[in-house]
Amino acid sequence: MSPAAPVVEYRREFDFPITPAEMWAAIQDADAFESWWPWLRDLTIEGGSVRTGAVLRGVVVPPLPYRMRLEIDLVRCRRPSLIDARVHGDLEGDAHLRLRRAASGTRAEVAWRLEMMQRPMRIANMVAHPLLVRAHDAVVEMTVSGFRRQLVAALREQPD
Repeated sequence: MSPAAPVVEYRREFDFPITPAEMWAAIQDADAFESWWPWLRDLTIEGGSVRTGAVLRGVVVPPLPYRMRLEIDLVRCRRPSLIDARVHGDLEGDAHLRLRRAASGTRAEVAWRLEMMQRPMRIANMVAHPLLVRAHDAVVEMTVSGFRRQLVAALREQPD
């Protein structure tokens, strides 16, 4: 049996109790990302906002003994429905976000295919691929749940 490729492939849908326009407005608030997601550090955005041509740079600090430096090129952004990105650095690949109206408010479809570039991650993947996949999926679930709570709390604070 050959070892698993050092690739994380992920595709999932999540519901949010806000409109796609409200969700897009939250995504535009890149200054808040680090306060929402404690695993994200040193985020900068070249290009002013989440838009086609912008580049996000930052460090991901997962609950494991390593850091991942990333550069995310926003290849295509169409308000309020999609973002296509190219990821470079300690992970390499493509990522996509689609937002569409749903009975619950917004259905967010996310997908990515990212190759692990750091040698320690590649080795860990060879010996514990299922564990890495479960850990990745758990972190995504916690991230989405936290983001949903932040969005709902922000909406409650807005004056009518």
